[in-house]
Amino acid sequence: MKVASYEEVVEAVKKGYIEACLKLPQEVKEALKKAYLKEENLLAQAVLEVLMENAEIAEKEKLPLCQDTGIPVVWVRIGEGIRIKNLERAINEGLELACKEGHLRASVCNPLTRKNTQTNTPAVIHYELVEENIFELWLMPKGCGSENMSRTVMLSPSQGWKGIKEFVIETVKIAGPNPCPPLIVGIGIGGTFEKSAFLAKKALFRDLGTPHFDQEVAKLEKELLEEINALKIGPLGFGGKTTALAVHIEVYPCHIASLPVSVNLQCHSARKVCLKLL
Repeated sequence: MKVASYEEVVEAVKKGYIEACLKLPQEVKEALKKAYLKEENLLAQAVLEVLMENAEIAEKEKLPLCQDTGIPVVWVRIGEGIRIKNLERAINEGLELACKEGHLRASVCNPLTRKNTQTNTPAVIHYELVEENIFELWLMPKGCGSENMSRTVMLSPSQGWKGIKEFVIETVKIAGPNPCPPLIVGIGIGGTFEKSAFLAKKALFRDLGTPHFDQEVAKLEKELLEEINALKIGPLGFGGKTTALAVHIEVYPCHIASLPVSVNLQCHSARKVCLKLL
């Protein structure tokens, strides 16, 4: 059995979350550049240029990519042979230190009183037990401009792919410029009400634009991406060819009488980092 150090987790989470808030992943930078080069709408092209420049300045000057430094979403992938005491406490302590030392905005509050916790904690934490002897922490500072435009629906099984597609397109249309496109569209299909929502979030952790391992699902991702970009909402809603950079779908078996579908939108500031601790 491997034992992970409490202090190591705290330090790694602190540094990782600060890095995620300041540095746009290379894959996202490349996707924005690709969108810029193929764009014909001059206003949309100018917006994409600003987004790329913003990423450069944030990394160089060590400033947050966005004033909304997110609610921390943490996906823990841990092997059955790994032992760590007080893991959630370690994660939240690291995030609290990141908020203080990184001068990040405290955005987490009580949902009823709206009283701010002042620490940007507690995080939203998901766990996945795996057979491999690994310990990974995936961190996502999730801004609420995009989170607020996400939706879940319980479709009838008879609605099938046509109903799923209509719901996804409708969600993006309703969202319009609010989630700060170009987007990454995470879609969870199947499971139960809450499982589909987690799948949609999990889809956003995938490397940008990597197709689903199932070729049929990958075809559906491509089909949806083309239809979403045909909406011409464009970067920040100014029109153009790129409303979404990618569509990622995750699926899970569901009950014969149901078809849960969730759409979790991610903004152009698609921040995430993976910490491999063991």
